[in-house]
Amino acid sequence: MKKFILLVVAMTIIAMSGVAIAADTALVQVSATVTGTCKFNSGGTVTFALDPATGGNVAGTVVQPVFWCVKGSSYSITDDDGLHKSGTTHQVKHATLADTIPYSFTYTASGSGQGKTSPITLNIASQIVEADYVTASAGSYADTVTLTINP
Repeated sequence: MKKFILLVVAMTIIAMSGVAIAADTALVQVSATVTGTCKFNSGGTVTFALDPATGGNVAGTVVQPVFWCVKGSSYSITDDDGLHKSGTTHQVKHATLADTIPYSFTYTASGSGQGKTSPITLNIASQIVEADYVTASAGSYADTVTLTINP
């Protein structure tokens, strides 16, 4: 009986040591990719108060568009020159007449993002020169410019 117990103990030890020898490890590779993206937080407006009696070139009053880009992501901004463009000249159009008035529309078109929590102001500058509005018909003029941002 002692021999039988010793044999059972020996087999148990061998079986247990086989389990320990059978243990193994594996590596799991984890990766992540942040998509380079840019988004506008808000659009903007440009308004002009044109008074031929006062004259002079008139700078637009601008509410600036705001956007963000992924940190370190380069961006470029383009515009479509507006609904009433003539070639590449931006123009506002009279509400009921065919009259148009050209205006300048400039901004910094490229840069690098700092992340979603660091918004960027576009800084549009816009102007109408006196010679382009002093003989214009009275009334409201408008245009819509579409901005496109690409990371």
